[in-house]
Amino acid sequence: MRAAYTFDFTHLRGDIYGGLTAGVVAIPLALAFGVASGLGPMAGMYGAIIVGFFAAWLGGTPTNVSGPTGPMVVVLAGLFASLSGDVSLILTAVVLAGIIQIVFGVIKLGDFIRLVPYPVVSGFMSGIGVIIIILQLDATVGHMAPAGTIPALKYLPTAFTDINMSALIVAVVTLVVVYTWPTAWGKYLPAALAALVVGTVLSLFLGELPILGEIPSGLPSFRMPVFEQGAMMLVLEAAFILAVLGAIDSLLTSLVADNMTRTRHDSNQELIGQGVGNAVAGLFGGIAGAGATMRTVVNIRSGGHTKISGMIHSVVLAAVILGVGPIASYIPHAALAGVLIKVGLDIIDFSYLKNAHRGPRWDLALMALVLGLTVLVDLITAVGAGVVLAALAYVRQVAKTQLDDLLSRPLTATSDEERELLEKLVDRITVFEFGGPLSFGAAADVGHHVRERYTDGMHAIILDFQRVPFIDVSAVRAVETIACDAERAGKQVYITGMTDDIADTMMGLDADCCLNLGEARYEDRLTLLRELRDEYENKLAAKRGK
Repeated sequence: MRAAYTFDFTHLRGDIYGGLTAGVVAIPLALAFGVASGLGPMAGMYGAIIVGFFAAWLGGTPTNVSGPTGPMVVVLAGLFASLSGDVSLILTAVVLAGIIQIVFGVIKLGDFIRLVPYPVVSGFMSGIGVIIIILQLDATVGHMAPAGTIPALKYLPTAFTDINMSALIVAVVTLVVVYTWPTAWGKYLPAALAALVVGTVLSLFLGELPILGEIPSGLPSFRMPVFEQGAMMLVLEAAFILAVLGAIDSLLTSLVADNMTRTRHDSNQELIGQGVGNAVAGLFGGIAGAGATMRTVVNIRSGGHTKISGMIHSVVLAAVILGVGPIASYIPHAALAGVLIKVGLDIIDFSYLKNAHRGPRWDLALMALVLGLTVLVDLITAVGAGVVLAALAYVRQVAKTQLDDLLSRPLTATSDEERELLEKLVDRITVFEFGGPLSFGAAADVGHHVRERYTDGMHAIILDFQRVPFIDVSAVRAVETIACDAERAGKQVYITGMTDDIADTMMGLDADCCLNLGEARYEDRLTLLRELRDEYENKLAAKRGK
């Protein structure tokens, strides 16, 4: 990975063509996402330019093209509704989101963010796709939807009782064009841009329908962040959601880029680049953005190899905004709705949904839960609940595996002598071989299963820690419980193969009240078995002497 500030000009021709193509593809999406966010089309363009430039320059994925994306726009639209359209506070949230992403990168959280389970990612991304579609349904019939998913859903019956047929025709035609535009033509005119042009031209020959109206053109101006005590908790919450979703969205796009280019991105550097881009975008009136999968794929397929391609994409958009205002003012909301419905459908994870019934039912249920929470509650609740439930399910599965291994694995003798000793003492001792780390999930049931092995003639319990590299507090307490229960039952507990670190942990937690490690701990099991055999034989000899 080259340093963020260095440039590689060996693929300049491909980078120029990739950046030009990605820039053209980004135009209709930037306009549409700007409108969907509530901040207006030029806010979408400014966000695409600024986030795209700085994320490419300072990020950790050379071919990544960044800009406004569906997840970010959904959060911004919700914030717009909550703050009654206060642009200054919304842009403040964008700046704070960028700063949080920079912190994520500096403290190296990039690798951890990528650990979000696939059903959770699939659920909230699909939920975001559903939200985008819901928010555009009113526009397809000529109405301006209320801000927010639930209000938009509630307004649908009213909108569909008063359909503007001109708007509906434009939306349908736009959607058809974007789906049927030939791939070969897409090399010269991207499908989304072609659909927007067709929809706009068609609207000129139909009846009156809502259009974007007057749009200012030119370069953005600096906007100082605003901090109002009454709204700061809402702004901070939105900033955190934007930061997390932007990080996940960007790193998923980086993985796609890695697969296509056979390279490896730097997750933490990517977060720093995205953070700088979002912070600067918020200062200059742009909406938040992230790594955009479709634009990145277009860039790579068009020849983009290095960060220069992403920066050229931004330069193309900057050139466009100087003259796009008068032209874009005629774009109907219905045409943008058609483009965004296609975006929403692309985000929904149909590839998983059509095969989900063949996989684990729990994963499907988790995906459905996260999807529902995303649409009906909010994104952070959905992701938080999904991650917690997925983690608990994983711990449960690991615990079950550990317990099954503990109870069913045959004892492994390291020598013929040890095998003979185990056979000779089979009625006198019970051996438990712990396999791998002893997790807190398994610890709760370990004591129960040990007690089930008690027999009347059994004298000793051997806990073999030979394959346990570390132990947590829950497992320490479980071992302590086993020792105390055995003491009350008149059994002797021995420990073999325990490392010094684990022994120090147990003694440090004062878990030695029923188990004197100095006497009960043996370096290897064979030495202990020899002592137990000698003790057993001496007892037998003493009985015969009587």
